[in-house]
Amino acid sequence: MNAIAMKRRSGRVSSSDRRFDIIITAIVTIYVLTILYPLIYVLSSSFSSGTAVTEGKVLLWPVDFSLEGYKMVFNYKAVWTGYANTLFYTVGRTIILEAQIILVAYVLSRKTFQGRKFFTWICVFSMWFSGGLIPSYILISGLGLNNSRWGYLIMGSMNVTYMIIMRTYFQTAIPGELLESAKIDGVTDVQYLFKIALPLAKPVLSVITLYLIVAEWNNYMGPMIYLRPTELHPLQLILRRILEASQMDMTMVSDAEMANQAAQMGDVLKYGVIVVSTVPMLCLFPFVQKFFNKGLMMGALKG
Repeated sequence: MNAIAMKRRSGRVSSSDRRFDIIITAIVTIYVLTILYPLIYVLSSSFSSGTAVTEGKVLLWPVDFSLEGYKMVFNYKAVWTGYANTLFYTVGRTIILEAQIILVAYVLSRKTFQGRKFFTWICVFSMWFSGGLIPSYILISGLGLNNSRWGYLIMGSMNVTYMIIMRTYFQTAIPGELLESAKIDGVTDVQYLFKIALPLAKPVLSVITLYLIVAEWNNYMGPMIYLRPTELHPLQLILRRILEASQMDMTMVSDAEMANQAAQMGDVLKYGVIVVSTVPMLCLFPFVQKFFNKGLMMGALKG
């Protein structure tokens, strides 16, 4: 417990401590408002009319409530295809990545594993140096994994950062005596990993799972480079196409009223697209938030 907290409990808080609390509270409040207001504005604009958005009438609450933007988004059949593809890629790649992370982390956490320092160094080396985009594309093309759902699932199916966090958790948070006692009871390594180690690692595993899901859900560059057929595109690329289709060169429109209406609907559509692609992740976050401090910090205690 720090000194300021002890002073609060005893009722002896100096004026300098009060000023410090006020300054910190003000900074945090400004920071939260800076993050929160754009989210509120986007959500309110998506439920407002195009005229209200274009004229700048929307501040906090929807003005002239309208669902036209969402109707335009969901009437576009490719959106549902994008959702299905994104769900498939997100679930598939998360499972594959987690399987790789768990297995490698467990092996490298065992002190009895010969050469674990060497293999750990190899993994860390891959974080610092890579061939880059062009050699990676040549490699994927040479393996025939381009334009394939299954090929995309196994591309880059290892995250060294999360593997090191998981390995550290196995080393520091789970006592070695637990493995020894399990071995005495006849438990195999596979049984120990899945029945004892992983249940104890649920906090850090939940945090890693959330990060992997968010990263895959928002993945844009990978599908754009390696998945050329439009029927394989995830939601992010579909929404990009919607935005491009909703934007037109106003200098090419002779009718001023038509140009104004197109600009209004383009703004509403833009905010609707942002909400559609963001809401699933915002709904997922509260379910794993409680694991953040306990899981991620425990997995990062030591190198």
